[in-house]
Amino acid sequence: MDKKEIIERVEADQVKFVSLQFTDVTGTVKSVDIPEDRLPGVLEDGIWFDGSSVQGFARIQESDMRLVLDLDTYAVLPWSPEEMRRARIFCDIYQPDGSLFPGDPRGTLKQMLAKIKERGWVLNVGPEPEFFLFRRNGPDSTHPVPHDVGGYFDFSADDDAVQVRTQLMDALAGMGLEIEMGHHEVALGQHEIDFRYADALRAADNVLTLKYTVKAIAAQHGLVASFMPKPIYGINGSGMHCHQSLFDEKGENLFFDANDENYLTKLAYGYIAGQLTHARALCAVIAPTINSFKRLVPGYEAPVYVGWAQINRSALIRIPHYTEGRSKSVRAELRCPDPAANPYLAFTVMLAAALDGIDNNLEPPAPLNNVNVYDMTEEERKASKIDTLPGSLAEALYELEKDTVLQAALGEEIYGAFMRAKWSEVEEYRTKVSDWELERYLETA
Repeated sequence: MDKKEIIERVEADQVKFVSLQFTDVTGTVKSVDIPEDRLPGVLEDGIWFDGSSVQGFARIQESDMRLVLDLDTYAVLPWSPEEMRRARIFCDIYQPDGSLFPGDPRGTLKQMLAKIKERGWVLNVGPEPEFFLFRRNGPDSTHPVPHDVGGYFDFSADDDAVQVRTQLMDALAGMGLEIEMGHHEVALGQHEIDFRYADALRAADNVLTLKYTVKAIAAQHGLVASFMPKPIYGINGSGMHCHQSLFDEKGENLFFDANDENYLTKLAYGYIAGQLTHARALCAVIAPTINSFKRLVPGYEAPVYVGWAQINRSALIRIPHYTEGRSKSVRAELRCPDPAANPYLAFTVMLAAALDGIDNNLEPPAPLNNVNVYDMTEEERKASKIDTLPGSLAEALYELEKDTVLQAALGEEIYGAFMRAKWSEVEEYRTKVSDWELERYLETA
């Protein structure tokens, strides 16, 4: 849409306020709200804000930042009351000299995508964020009490879970997401709403849209929606599997080769090899919390070992089954990301790792199709050169500190801010005393 069209659209939708949105390095959505009558001026000049108050943004002496609206991201927030209807528009962040702010996660992804656009490529991503719906247990705190008792793909004709999920799907469709299906996941209270793949920038926007829409509508039902990777011990956690493929400008899938035994091109093999090579460092960004690594453990369908396969869902990268005549569906599914990740930074480093594999003609190891890695001893895994993902956020951060490819993709500003935020998280966790420690040591030590 152009400026004239967006003003007409806001008037037709009877919008009273517009939320101008962006994220900090951790993926938290930030918002500046303006009344609709200010929109024409903001469309011309942008809007200035104090960047020094945002996690990972500018220092005090260079704090002025300007939001520039991406008009194609306009959407009405369906949960806002009719008399105070709000819309949102995602923004890019510029510095006073007119240059893009290097600490803007969305801008960082756009710059990475510009590099492959020069090659005539488009990165398509189909993320699958899972989430839990919990009931509140008391007015001031939330304990993980699942909202329902359904299991994977379970059907219920008329229960609370179906009603909430149906309302969520309708709201998301109204905000521009192409919803493919919604279903109950494996764990109690766990759900997934799948939307059609899109170019990486739009896919990242869609992840943020889904997360805050789910949270807002759940709250209207007195529920808490959580994208925490592992909220309950002993059951499956929530991942964000990412289906990826490269297309050319004509819409042809650059991953598909009808003559290959796996229906993959050399480009696709390089893409896979790059992500496997950088997998341990990738985890710092795509599984970025202390809690993320309580999901990445054996026994709950989450990947632990670095490898790829077609039929092995425990593999880090899975190649979904190819159906004759559906060449555009050939893709690589990365299974270790979780929905706590900042999607802009996650897709940035995923692409950077893949391009390293493509540009350096890396080849992936043999697929793990007929191998149960969980049954192998550590010595057998070492002999087969099967590496493991990091066991903690600290371990992943150490890997990122050694990975110059991913550091360069993030840029000095974001890399520095991200590492400061995450090492602070590690240190805070290290000094906390947990219930587990009290139960284990209080009387026995």
